[in-house]
Amino acid sequence: MDKRLSHREVFLVGLTLFSMFFGAGNLIFPPFLGAQAGTNTWSAMAGFALSAVGLPVLGVVAVAKSGGLPALAGRVGKRFAFLFTLLIYLSIGPGLAIPRTASTSFEMAVTPFWPSAPGWVLPLYSLVFFGIAMLLAFRPDKLTDRLGKITGPCLLVLIFVIGLGCLLHPPGGYGTATGAYTQGALAQGFIDGYQTMDTMAALNFGIIIALNLKARGVSEERPVVRYTIRAGWIAGAVLLVIYALLAHVGAVSGGAFPGAENGVDVLSRAVSFLYGPIGSVLLGLVFVIACLNTCIGLFSACSQYFATTFPRLSYKAWVVLFAVISYFISIFGLNTILAVSVPILNAIYPVAIVLIVLGLCHRWCGRAPLCYPIAVLFCGIISVLSAWEGAGLPLPGLSTLLHALPLYTNGLSWVLPAFVGGLLGVGLSLLRRRKKSLSQR
Repeated sequence: MDKRLSHREVFLVGLTLFSMFFGAGNLIFPPFLGAQAGTNTWSAMAGFALSAVGLPVLGVVAVAKSGGLPALAGRVGKRFAFLFTLLIYLSIGPGLAIPRTASTSFEMAVTPFWPSAPGWVLPLYSLVFFGIAMLLAFRPDKLTDRLGKITGPCLLVLIFVIGLGCLLHPPGGYGTATGAYTQGALAQGFIDGYQTMDTMAALNFGIIIALNLKARGVSEERPVVRYTIRAGWIAGAVLLVIYALLAHVGAVSGGAFPGAENGVDVLSRAVSFLYGPIGSVLLGLVFVIACLNTCIGLFSACSQYFATTFPRLSYKAWVVLFAVISYFISIFGLNTILAVSVPILNAIYPVAIVLIVLGLCHRWCGRAPLCYPIAVLFCGIISVLSAWEGAGLPLPGLSTLLHALPLYTNGLSWVLPAFVGGLLGVGLSLLRRRKKSLSQR
C-alpha cells in the first residue's frame, strides 16, 4: 500500500520543483520587465505570470495526466513525439538552458568583484560549477532532500532580503514605461515569459518529481500523478510571489537608475543602493544558488530521458556527457547564449503551449484526434516563420502574410492559426468517423 504524504512532505516536493524552475532567466527577466514597464509594471506582470507561471503549472498538470511528454506529443504522431521531445530536452538541456546557468551566475558571482578578469577565469568557474552540479545530479531521487530542504529555502530567504529592502527603503518610484511596454504591456509581458523556458522545462521535470515521490514511498500511478499536480500548484504559487517581488524591485530600481541594459544591471543597482558592497555578495549568492538548483534539475531530467531512450549509456554517463557539452558552450558567454536562445524559443515555445492546451482539453480533443496534428502543424509553421523573420532573416513573399495575421505585432501570430487548425482537425475527425460508420453499414 502506498504511503500518504503529509502536507509538509508535499510542500517540500513543491519547493523542489520551484527550485528546479527558478534559475537564470527567472532572476533576469522580472526585474528587467519592471525597469522597462515602469508604471505599466503590473499589466506586464499579468502577461508574464500567464506564460511564466500559469503555463508551466498547466504543463506539469497536462504531462502528469498524459503519462509523460512522449505520450502527450505522441497524440500528434510517433515521429513528431520523438523529434519534438528530443528538441525540447536539448533546448532546456546542454543546448541552451544548462550553459546559461553557468554563464549567468559567473556574471553575478565573479564579474562584480573582478571586472577585468582574464579570459581563463570563466572556463575555470564553469568547470567548478558543472562539476558540483554533476555530482549532485548523480542521485536524482535525493533532490527533495537537497533542493527542497536546503538550497530552496536559502534562496527564498536571500530573495526576500532584497525584496523587503526595496519595500522598506525604495530607491525611487516607478519610472515611465518604455519601448513595447508603452502600449500592449500585457502581450509583451506574455512574450517575456518565454525566456524563462519554464513551460518547456515543465514538460520534463515531472519525471524527476515522480522519482522523488517514489523515493518517499509513493509508487502507484494515480497517487504519483495527484502529488505531482499538487507540487506543480505549490511551485507556481511560490514563483508568482517571487516574480511579483522581483518586478517591484525592478520598477523602483529602474525609476531611480534608468538605462540598465539587462536584469543583472537592474538588480545590481538596487542591491548596491540598499546594502552597499555587501549587496553584491548577497546577489552573487542568489544567482549561484538559483542557477545551481536549475542546473542540477536539468541534468537530472535530461539524463533520465536519454538513459531511457538511448540505454547504451547509463544515466550517470549522460550526466557527464551533458556536463562536458554544457561546459564548452558556456564559455562563449551570457550574451551569445541569450542571442541564440531567443529565436529558438520563439519557434518551439508556441508548439509547447498548444500541446499543453490540447492535453488539458483531452477529454474533448481525444474524441477528435486529428485536432492534435493539425493544430500543431499550423502553429508550428507560423511560429517557425515568425522566429526566422524575428532573427533578421528575410522571408520574400511571406512577410506580408505574417504581418497580416492578428496579434503579429504582439508576437502571438500563431494563436489564430493554431485555433483554426484545431477546429479543422475536429471537423475532419467527425467527417472521417462518419465515413467509417457509413462503410460499416
